Amino acid sequence: MKAVLCHAYGPTEDLRIEDVPVPEVGPGQVKVEVKASGLNFPDVLMVEGKYQNLPDLPFSPGGEFSGVITETADDVSQWQVGDEVFGGIGHGCFAQSIVVPVGRLRAKPGNMTFAQASGMNTTYGTSYYALKQRADLQPGENLLVLGAAGGVGIAAVELGKAMGARVIAAASTDEKLAIAKQAGADEVINYADGELKEKVKALTEGWGADVIYDPVGGPLFDQCMRCVNWYGRVLIIGFVGGDIPRVPTNLILLKSCQVVGVFYGAWSAREPDQSRQNFSEIMDFFAAGKINPLVGKEYPFEAYTDALNCLAQRQAVGKVVLNINS
Repeated sequence: MKAVLCHAYGPTEDLRIEDVPVPEVGPGQVKVEVKASGLNFPDVLMVEGKYQNLPDLPFSPGGEFSGVITETADDVSQWQVGDEVFGGIGHGCFAQSIVVPVGRLRAKPGNMTFAQASGMNTTYGTSYYALKQRADLQPGENLLVLGAAGGVGIAAVELGKAMGARVIAAASTDEKLAIAKQAGADEVINYADGELKEKVKALTEGWGADVIYDPVGGPLFDQCMRCVNWYGRVLIIGFVGGDIPRVPTNLILLKSCQVVGVFYGAWSAREPDQSRQNFSEIMDFFAAGKINPLVGKEYPFEAYTDALNCLAQRQAVGKVVLNINS
C-alpha cells in the first residue's frame, strides 16, 4: 500500500509517497481502508518538528480519518467488516490502510460524507470539550470565537449556538465572516484593523465577552484579555498566529477572570468515558441539524503538500481534507 512518510523534520515539500507494508491487525483492533483524512494545524507542526508530542521517525502525518472496516481482530465483536467509521489516532492517517484500536472508532452516520466525517473528531471534540468542560458555557452568555472560519472556529460557532450562547464570530476578512455567519454566528467582527477590543465592547454594552475561544494567540490574545467580562473565561486552544503570548496576570486579577488551557487529546485519553459522552451529544446535535460540518477544500492524495500548506498559510476556511481512497 502507499503512505505519505516524513523521514526528517522540516518543510512539507520533503514528504514523499512511498510503498509500505500493509499493517497487521492486533488484539482489540480493526483495519480501516482510509477514505479521507481531515487536516489540523498540529499536522503541520509535527512535520516541522515543532509540536509538543512528536512521533518517532519515520511517520505518516494525519491525525484524523474516515473509512470502511476491512478486517477485525478475533476478539472484536462490536464492529463488522463493511462498517463506515471515523476517528482520530494522532498521526498515521495519510495512508491507504490503517489499524485502529476499537476505542478510537465512531460510527459514521449514513447522511454524513466521508469528507465531513474525517474532520469531526478533533475540531468538534476540541470545541465541545472547551465550551462544556473548560468554560461551562451557559445559555445567554456572550461567546467570542476568534479564527471563526477555520476548522475549530466554525465548530465552536455551531456548538456555541447549539448550547444557547450569543455567538460573536471574529476573523480577518469579510469573506471568512460570511462563512461564520452562515454557520450561525449572531454578530461578526473583522479584526484586521486591530480594533477587536473596541468592537467586542460595543457589542456587549461595554461588559465584554463571557467566554473567549482563542485558537490564534499572538497579539490578539492581549486584546482578548482586555475585552473579557468579569468572571470571564479565556480559552487557550492554540497558536496559529505564530507567537505564544505572555499572560498579563494583572488583568486576570482586575477582571477576576480565568485563562483556561484546552488540551483535548490528553483529556480524551485520561477521561475516555466523558469523551465518548461528549461525542454522543455532538452526534445528537448533528442528527438534529444543529451542526453541519463544513468542508472548505478537498485535495487528492498526491496533493498532500498543497493540503498541508493551505493550513500553514492560514488559507483554510472550514475543514481541509485529503482524499485517500475516494
